[in-house]
Amino acid sequence: MQNKGLIKFFAILFALVSIYQLSFTFVADKVKSDAKSFAGNDPDKELKYLDSIGKEKVFNLGFTSFTFNEVKDKQINKGLDLEGGINVILQISVKDVLKGLANNSKNPVFNKSLADATANQKGNQTYLDAFFEAFEANSNGTVKLASPDIFANRSLQGEGGIDFQMSDAQVKKVIKRKVDESVDSAFGVLRKRIDKFGVTQPNIQKIGETGRILVELPGAKDVDRIKKLLQSTAQLEFWETYKIEEMGNFLMAANEALKKTEINKVETKAVVKDSLNDLLTGGKDSLATKKGNNPLFDKIIGQGGGPVLGLFSPKDTAVVNSYLKRSDIRVLLAPDQHYAKFVWGKPTDIKDAKGKEIEAIELYALKGNRDNVAAMSGGVVTDAKDTFDQMGKPAVSMQMNSQGAKAWEELTGRAYTQKSNIAIVLDDIVYSAPGVSSGPISGGRSEISGVFDVTETKDLANVLRAGKLPAAADIVQSEVVGPSLGQEAIDNGTTSAIVGLLLVSLWMMIYYGKAGWYANLALAVNLLFLFGILASLGAVLTLPGIAGIVLTMGTAVDANIIIYERAKEELRAGKTLDEAIKTSYSWRGAMSSITDANVTHILTGAVLFIFGSGPIKGFATTLLIGIITSLFTSIFIARIFIDRNISRKNDLTFVTNFSKNMFNNFHFDFLGVKKWTYLFSSVVVVVSIVSLCINGLDQGVDFVGGRTFQIRFEKPVQAEVVKDELAVVFGSAEAKVFGKDNQLKITTKYKVAEHGVKADEEVNKLLFDNLKKYYSDGLTYDKFVNAYEGKKLGIVQASKVGPAVAEDIKTNAYWAVLGAMAIVFLYLMISFRKWQFSLGAIAAIAHDVIFVLGIYSLCYKFMPFGMEVDQHFIAAILTVIGYSMNDTVIVFDRVREFLAGKTKGSFEQIVNDSINTTMSRTINTSLTMIVVLLIMFIFGGESIRGFIFAMLVGIIVGTYSSLFIATPVLVDSISSADKIAIEERHKNAE
Repeated sequence: MQNKGLIKFFAILFALVSIYQLSFTFVADKVKSDAKSFAGNDPDKELKYLDSIGKEKVFNLGFTSFTFNEVKDKQINKGLDLEGGINVILQISVKDVLKGLANNSKNPVFNKSLADATANQKGNQTYLDAFFEAFEANSNGTVKLASPDIFANRSLQGEGGIDFQMSDAQVKKVIKRKVDESVDSAFGVLRKRIDKFGVTQPNIQKIGETGRILVELPGAKDVDRIKKLLQSTAQLEFWETYKIEEMGNFLMAANEALKKTEINKVETKAVVKDSLNDLLTGGKDSLATKKGNNPLFDKIIGQGGGPVLGLFSPKDTAVVNSYLKRSDIRVLLAPDQHYAKFVWGKPTDIKDAKGKEIEAIELYALKGNRDNVAAMSGGVVTDAKDTFDQMGKPAVSMQMNSQGAKAWEELTGRAYTQKSNIAIVLDDIVYSAPGVSSGPISGGRSEISGVFDVTETKDLANVLRAGKLPAAADIVQSEVVGPSLGQEAIDNGTTSAIVGLLLVSLWMMIYYGKAGWYANLALAVNLLFLFGILASLGAVLTLPGIAGIVLTMGTAVDANIIIYERAKEELRAGKTLDEAIKTSYSWRGAMSSITDANVTHILTGAVLFIFGSGPIKGFATTLLIGIITSLFTSIFIARIFIDRNISRKNDLTFVTNFSKNMFNNFHFDFLGVKKWTYLFSSVVVVVSIVSLCINGLDQGVDFVGGRTFQIRFEKPVQAEVVKDELAVVFGSAEAKVFGKDNQLKITTKYKVAEHGVKADEEVNKLLFDNLKKYYSDGLTYDKFVNAYEGKKLGIVQASKVGPAVAEDIKTNAYWAVLGAMAIVFLYLMISFRKWQFSLGAIAAIAHDVIFVLGIYSLCYKFMPFGMEVDQHFIAAILTVIGYSMNDTVIVFDRVREFLAGKTKGSFEQIVNDSINTTMSRTINTSLTMIVVLLIMFIFGGESIRGFIFAMLVGIIVGTYSSLFIATPVLVDSISSADKIAIEERHKNAE
C-alpha cells in the first residue's frame, strides 16, 4: 500500500480529533448528571442549577478551558425520542399574510382564490403557489394582481412595492418577497420567545419555502403551556366595552327570537339568578325565564355585571357564538350597536348552586366599527414585565411609546368621563376589562390583571416583549415524548448496539481468525470516527440514528468480507500471501465490487436524507457517515494491520478450522431452477398486490393525518373496550396493545384539522375524562398529560400530524422510492455499460419492495407489534433498496468478471459458476446484517420494532432476489446472439 505513512498520520490525527470532539459530550453528561443529583429530580431546580453554572469553567485542557455553555454547544445532542421534550412544526398562515398585504380586500376573485388555494393545495405545493394558480384560473385575465383593490394599495406602493401598471409576473415576485419577510419576522419573534422560555438547547429552523417553522424543545414538559406560548400571535388590542345595561334589550330580543328556532334543542338546566335576569324580568321569576324555555339565558351559569354580560360553560361557547353571529339575531342590535363584537374572557372557576367548583367563561361586547379596528393597538408597547397588582395578585405591567402614551391618555380619559370600561384583549381573548376611576392615565404605563398565576404572567410578558407574529401560527405537526420513555429508548439502543457489536465481532473471529481480529479493530476505529464526526457536525442523535449506527457495524465488515473472500480465492489459485493481498485490494480484485455496492448505498441514503425529516434525517445522517467511515477503516486501517503481519512473515490464511471447508467447491444450478423461482415470486407478487387492494396497509398518521397517543395504564386493559369507549366521544378511534399489555397506542382524527390550542386541550381532556376510571384517584389531568421525571402512567408520547403535512410526507415518500430506483438504474447502467444489468437490479428491487409491502398488508392486523406504514417504514424500504443493491452488485460484479474472462462452458454455465463463487461473500454480508437487525428487533424497543422488521424481511428477501431474480432476469434479457458471441469467445480463449 502506497503512502502508508501518510494514511497512518491522518488516521491518528482523525482519531485524536474524534476523541477531542467526544470529550465535550462526556463532560456535559457528567455536569448534567451532577445537576440531576443536586436537584433531586426537581426539573426546575435542575434547570436553575445548569443556568447558574453556564458561564463557569467546567473543562480544562491545560492550554485552554471551556465554560458549561461552550461544552454544551459542542456535545452530541440527543433527539426528543432519547431526551424527551416537545417537537412542533408551526405553519405561518400565508393566507393571513396575503389578506394583510391586500388590506383585507373584498374583491370576489381574490377571496375565491384564497378559498380555492386552501381547498386545492397539492402535496408539496406551497400555499402561495396554490393561490397564484387559483387566481389565474378565477380571473382568466380579467383581473390583475396589481389591481388597486388588491395588491396595488397604498400600503404596498413606493420603492420596491407594487403599482397598478405591473404585470402579474412582476407582482408575484414582490408578493413572494413580502411573504418571505413575514416568515422571517415570525421566525425572529418565535426565537425571542423560546430564548426566554428556559429550556436547554432549543432548536428552531425554517423548513424550506413552505412557511413552516420547526421548533424543538428538549426536556420541555408542560405541553399546554408551550403550545400557547408558540401559537399566540400576541395581537394586543384595547377596546371600549358596552355595559350589561346597554346590551340588555338586545339579549332579551335575541333570546325571544331564538325560541322560534331553538326551543326544541335547548337542554334543561337551572337558571342562575344574576344581574342580567334581574334586568330583564325585574327580579321576578316569570314564565319567560323558567328553565328550558330560554335558548340563550338557560346557558348562563354565573352572574354578570359591568362589562360582563354573563358567565357560560366552556362547552356552550361554540353554540352561543353561532347564535350571536346569525344575521337574523344581529339585526336586533340597536343602530349604534351594529358593529358590536362579542368575545370571551379567560376561563375562571366559580361555584355552582351546590357549592361545587365549575369552569366558566365571561362574555363581553366590544364597541366595534366598520373596519373592525380596535380603539388602540398593542404595537405601541415597548416593554412588558411580570409583576403583582395592588391586591398582590400576579399581573403584567406595560410601558408604551410616546404615541401610545398619548392615545392611552385619551382613551382612559374618555372611559373616565363615560364611566365605561376598557377591555385588554390579546388574540381575541379578554384578559381584563378595568374601569378608570381616577381620571386619564398619563405616562404610557398600564397593567393587565385578571385570573393569572405567576407562570402565565411570565409567559404573557415574554410574548409581549418579543412582539406579535405577522400572521397566525398553527401547529400542524407535533410530537411529545416523556423523559422516562426517552431513557428507555437510550437503554434499548445501548443494549442492541453492545450485543450487535459483540456478535458481529465474534463471528468475524470465528470465520476469519486473525484477519477477523483486524476487521474488528477497524470496526472499533470506525465507531470512534463515526461518533467524532457526529459530534463535530453538532448532529442530533435519535433512536433511528442509533439503529443507523448499529447497522453501520453490520456494513462496516462488509468490505472486509469482500476483500478477505477475494484473498482466499487468490491463495487457493496458488499466489503468495503478498500477491493475494495486492490483488484483492486492487480494482480488478474487490475494489470494483466495493465501490459499486457502496455508491448505490450512498445514493439511496442521500435520497433518504433529502426527503426525510426529524429522526429519519438522523438515521440517514448516521448511515451516510457510517458508509464513508466504514470504507476508510475497512480499506486502509485493516490493511495496515495486514501489511504489518506480512512484513513480520506471520501466516495469514483468512480461515479457521471452522470455516476452511465452508462453500468450497459449492455448486448449485441457480439458473436451472429459475422457472420455479419465477413461479414462486410471481405468486408472492400477485398475492401481495391482491392483499394491498383488499386489506390495504395500516397507514400511520404521517400519511393520513391524525393524533396518536402512547398511554400507559396501571393494569392491563382491553384494547377493544377502550376503542369502543373512545369512539363514542371522538367519532372514530383505534386502540392497539403497544408492547406490554398495560400500554395502548390510541389513534384518532378528531379535530386534527383544527390547529388551535383549544382543540388540543379539548382532545386531551376528553381522553383523560374517559380513561381516568382506569387509574387510581391520585392521577390528575396535569400528571396524565404533561411530562415529568419518572413518569410511568398516562400519556408517555403523543403526536399530531395535520392533513396538509401528511399529504406532503406521502408525496415525499413516493418521490423518494421512485427517485432511489431511478438513480440506481442509471448508475448501474453507466457502471456496467449494459442496460440488462440495470433491468435485473430494478426487477429485484421491485420484487423486494412488493414483497415487504405484501407482508405488511397481510400481517398488520394480527402481528403483536406495530406495522404502520409511515416515514420510518419508507426509511426501511430505502435501506432495503440500498442493501439489496449491495448483494446484487456483488453477484453482478463476479458475473461481469467471468463473462469477460476465459472460463469455458455454455453461457448459463459461466453465469452459474460466477454466482457459486460469490456464495461465501453473499451469505456472510447478509448474515452480519441479519444478525444486527435481529438484535435490534429483540432489544431495540417497541417504537422501532416495525421499522426494523421491514428491514429484516427486506434483507432476507433481497439476498434471495439477488441470486434468483436479478441474475435470471439479466440472463433472459441478453439476446441469443450476444450469448453465442460470448460462448465463442470463451471457447477460443487460451
